[in-house]
Amino acid sequence: MKRLIRSSMLLLALGLSATVQAQTAPDFTLKALDGNNLRLAEQRGDIMLINFWASWCGPCIQEMPALDKLAQKYQMLGVQVWGVNVENDSSAAKAYLSKVQVAFPILFDVDNSVSKDYRVEAMPTTVILDKDGKVRSVHRGYKPGYEKKYEDDIKGLLRE
Repeated sequence: MKRLIRSSMLLLALGLSATVQAQTAPDFTLKALDGNNLRLAEQRGDIMLINFWASWCGPCIQEMPALDKLAQKYQMLGVQVWGVNVENDSSAAKAYLSKVQVAFPILFDVDNSVSKDYRVEAMPTTVILDKDGKVRSVHRGYKPGYEKKYEDDIKGLLRE
C-alpha cells in the first residue's frame, strides 16, 4: 500500500496522470454560465469529468473542443463534463465562451475555494469521479491525445 501511495505521489509530482485511491470528492456548489447554481453532490449516479481551466492557459483552450466531443458522446450513458473556470475575474472566460461555445456546463470558482479543495496546481487539471462521487483519476496538464486517457477512464467506470 505504501508503495502504491508513493508511486501515485511521484506521478502527481511529475505532473502525470495517476489513478487515485477512491476518496470521496469534496462537494461544492458553483454558479454556472447560464446563471444556475450546480451542486456536485446532486450528480451522484453519474460519472463526472471535472476540468479546471483558465482562459489565459493555452492548453486549456486547446483542450476545450475535445472535452465538448467527450461530453456529447457520453452524455446519454450517464457521464457529465463540467468545466470549472478558476479566474477571479470571469470576463475573459465569458468572452472566450462567446466565441467557442461548448454544450457542457461552465462554472466559475472566482474565489478559488473549489480548486484549493481539489489541490489544483497545474492548468488544466481534470478530475474523474465514479458514480459514487469518489475520485478515480486525476490528470494534470494537457497535450493532444490526453482525451483518449479520459475516454479510457470513462469506459472503465462504465464497465463497473
